[in-house]
Formats: sequence, C-alpha cells, structure tokens
Amino acid sequence: MVDIPDLADHGIGGLIARWRRGEPSALLDVMPAIRRRTGRGTAPRRVERHVDGLVTVASYNVHKCVGVDKRFDPSRVADVIAELNADILALQEVDRRFGRRLGLLDMVDIERRTGLRLVPLSTTPGGQGWHGNALLVRIGTVTSARRLNLPGGEPRGAVMAELELPAGRLRLIGAHLGLLKRHREGQAAAILDALADGTDAPAMVLGDLNEWRPRRRSSLSALERSFGLTEQAPPTFPSRLPVLALDRILSSRHGLIRALEVHDTPLARIASDHLPLKARIDPALLDARRSVTDGIAEAA
Repeated sequence: MVDIPDLADHGIGGLIARWRRGEPSALLDVMPAIRRRTGRGTAPRRVERHVDGLVTVASYNVHKCVGVDKRFDPSRVADVIAELNADILALQEVDRRFGRRLGLLDMVDIERRTGLRLVPLSTTPGGQGWHGNALLVRIGTVTSARRLNLPGGEPRGAVMAELELPAGRLRLIGAHLGLLKRHREGQAAAILDALADGTDAPAMVLGDLNEWRPRRRSSLSALERSFGLTEQAPPTFPSRLPVLALDRILSSRHGLIRALEVHDTPLARIASDHLPLKARIDPALLDARRSVTDGIAEAA
C-alpha cells in the first residue's frame, strides 16, 4: 500500500496520469490512506438541505468532453450541465488544448436549455474560455470581466467576473491550477493579488484546484486567510470512484455557502473523469450590512 507521503513525492500529476492511462489501482491502492489522513469517505456529502431562495453555484471539469469510456461526447456533457440546474457555473477544459483553442460545447444549445449565458472571455474566434476556463451565468448582470495569466511551468489561466445581483455584488474566479505544488502555490498567490486590485465585494473561487492534501501539506494554504479552510470539500475525482477532493468552491464571505455537494448521477460518472461540485449560497449575505446569523434566521 502506498501512503500519502509517497504520493506527494510523485505528485498529483503522476497519479492522475496513471488513472487516465487505465490503471485503476493508482487510486484504489491509496484510498485507505487518503481516508485515514483526511477523514473523508464517511461523512455525508450534503452539509445542509436546500432552502428556497438560495442560488446554485457549480464547478465542472469537463475533461475536453471525453468521458471515462474514452468517447468524445459534448452532448453528454451538456446533459450533465442541464442536470446541475445551476445559476452560476465555472467550467474547466472547455477548449481544445492544441492548435486553435476552439470551444467544444454548443453554448447556444446550453443557453436554450438552461438559461446559462457564456461570459465572453476567449481571445480566439470560436473559443469559449481562457486556458480552458469559462464562466456561465443565468442571473444578474456581468459588470466586468478579465483574464488572468497564472505562473507555472505550463500555460495556465483564470477568469474573473463581477456579477451584480439584486442583493449585492459578487466576484467570481474560475480557475484550473497546475499539477505541481510549487506552481499551485504561485497561482494561488496570483489570484489573491488580482482580488486585491478589485472591489471589496465578496469573492468566490470555483474550479479544479488539483489539491487534495490537507493542512500544512496543501498548496492552498495562502487562500485560507481570505477564504477559510480549503480542505473541507467532498471528493470529486475520479468520477466512477471519487476519492480525491480536487475541485473546490470557496467563499470569502463567511456563511455565504449554505450547502455543498457533489453532483453524482449515472450520467455524470461517465461524461468526464471529474464529478461536478455545486454549492447553495444565500444571496442575502452579499450585503455586508447583513450578519450571518440574520441570514440563517430568515432562511430557517
């Protein structure tokens, strides 16, 4: 059995690569160690039942629309997106990786089916994201959007948008961080720098952050000063037997996230190698004058 320190030496990239090459033992062998160290695998995925009036925010790495059966099937991914019933959605790996970074999804059909509108951030005609990252919204008004270049050994980026909702403003950051710890640390710092240049509106980070190690071993510790604990997330990878919490939804406003769960359906288990992650947020808490306890009292 391989223990977590040994996996850290090889890196998350090697672990994911072994899984994608068709070596299920890459994760099956380490599942007991992961659960011993992190305590995951026994707690329920839902932290609170859904409450009327909440907004659904989701993140989904679509793996370039290639499922665990090796089939390229964008329509299947679109069906999972429709299942999510999200108001705000961050997607990763929505564009081709090589050559022209063309988008892989039919965004017109997705908007027709779900109401989700793509925030225009691609610099490539026919593209849908920035380094594969895309944001879609069906509520509120996008008042600003920008692209971020993230440091590291391979091209990585993040997308930012500010959304005006009836209850207040919300900043969104969609990201897909690197496979090496030192790169993720630099990328997390770059996201914090970008947020420091903006408004004081609450912020949410959504995406595949490629980090599953807890506490001091995590590359996301810098984010905790603004977003709280980053390790409290359910496992999303691999989709057929999720044991690694690679995906995150984080909020800088305490109490904004009222529920967090993995979207685990038969279709989601096969459409991508990641399961979607979704959160329910209380938009009333976007108003800085409202306290967390006030929001909970009204939602009860």
